[in-house]
Amino acid sequence: MNPITISKVLGIFVLIFSTGMIAPMVVAWIYGEAEWLNFLFTMLVLIAVGLLLWLPNRNRPSEVHARDGFVIVASFWLVLGLLGTLPFLFSTSVDLSLTDAFFESTSALTTTGATVISGLDFLPKSILFYRQLLQWFGGMGIIVLAVAVLPMLGIGGMQLFRAETPGPNKDNKLTPRITETAKSLWYLYITFTVICALAYWYAGMSLFDAICHSFTTIATAGMSPHDASMGYFNNAMIEWIAVFFMFISGITFATHFLAFRRGSLWVYFRDEETVTYFAIVVTAISVIWLTLVVHDINDNSFQVLRQTIFQVVSYLTTTGYSTTDISLWPFHISLIVVSLSFFGACAGSTAGGMKIVRIIIATRQVLREIYQLIHPRAIFSVKLNNHPVEYRVIQSVWVFLLVHLVIFFVLMQILLITGMDFITAYSTAASAINNLGPALGEAVSNWSSLNSVAKWLLSLAMIMGRLEIFTLLVLLTPMFWRK
Repeated sequence: MNPITISKVLGIFVLIFSTGMIAPMVVAWIYGEAEWLNFLFTMLVLIAVGLLLWLPNRNRPSEVHARDGFVIVASFWLVLGLLGTLPFLFSTSVDLSLTDAFFESTSALTTTGATVISGLDFLPKSILFYRQLLQWFGGMGIIVLAVAVLPMLGIGGMQLFRAETPGPNKDNKLTPRITETAKSLWYLYITFTVICALAYWYAGMSLFDAICHSFTTIATAGMSPHDASMGYFNNAMIEWIAVFFMFISGITFATHFLAFRRGSLWVYFRDEETVTYFAIVVTAISVIWLTLVVHDINDNSFQVLRQTIFQVVSYLTTTGYSTTDISLWPFHISLIVVSLSFFGACAGSTAGGMKIVRIIIATRQVLREIYQLIHPRAIFSVKLNNHPVEYRVIQSVWVFLLVHLVIFFVLMQILLITGMDFITAYSTAASAINNLGPALGEAVSNWSSLNSVAKWLLSLAMIMGRLEIFTLLVLLTPMFWRK
């Protein structure tokens, strides 16, 4: 492990992050808010920290090895969570403690979307824009953006890309060069964001709301500048636009890249994970809608269907937007909707959760074991898209699923010890580890009522979920620190 390399790269990342203060500063100028001074001071602090880390090591040779990549990625998300608190702490418009500011910053950056702030409709536009921008940066990952810059600075980025990107198979690249891969991802990400913003604007949102919501829709993050979330607009067209863009943001960006490059929609239909993702969405909508109709939730069955479609897509993609209070639905239905976040969407998307490709591989491995019992001498293989899945991938999938569920269970038990009721503990633990955002019980409106210990634990869980657990767990093993 090379401390010089780690310090140098972290310095570059902090300097890149400092440029993110320019946009909310401009928003403050446009709306005549004094908050621009807040963001200017934050930017100067970030520049100072970045230079302090980078300048002493700028001329020293450096190469990012596997161990360095894990430390850099884990450290960066923790450091960025702390540095991201500065605009909240410096602002006189929001009264947040360090715990609450770190929670809000971490929740935004990890695209969880949980919030401890109420009265959003009355906050300065620049603060609201900053929250949305943090989520947009976190969606694809600032580190993936930086990977496109690092080679020009003499630092390789593949190790960082592997530590940052979600999914069981992290060696696949869209293009031969890792820099081109990162650029391709960001071109798609920006394109989707612009189209989404224009669609929201056309449907009736103000330009400010359209831009803010496009950030969190494409990032599947879910924070909104309004307390009522998407329900604030009460506009069917806006909701259908949100459903469409949440759904496509839950598809692997590599699949989008191939579809655009080949100019064919058949790419989506040939990808088993995308097809399974669509099937899960349709099945969940059908089951939940029929159950709600049976329970006579609303006399208008079409309106119930509209709400069901929106909530299922929102929770399965771990976006977390809301058009209705699901806690008013039958309890078992509310629990099922929150539990959809464990599935998540496709690997390589901006969604959280365990990822559908892992569910597919695990299910097929179970079927393989059953077939093997029936025909002991036969040879069966687990296939995905008609290609055999390597044993190491199958093994890693099972380990990930087990660890993910164990950490969720342990976190829930600790939250119960802190004094939470079961519903709140279950839903907040699931929401944090799956990067969902909404919860039930005490956290149904926002998470401000939770105790400080719970907020720090849940913030850590958000980071673990964003980095898919092992990036952080590997740092806790003695073997990692041995030379």
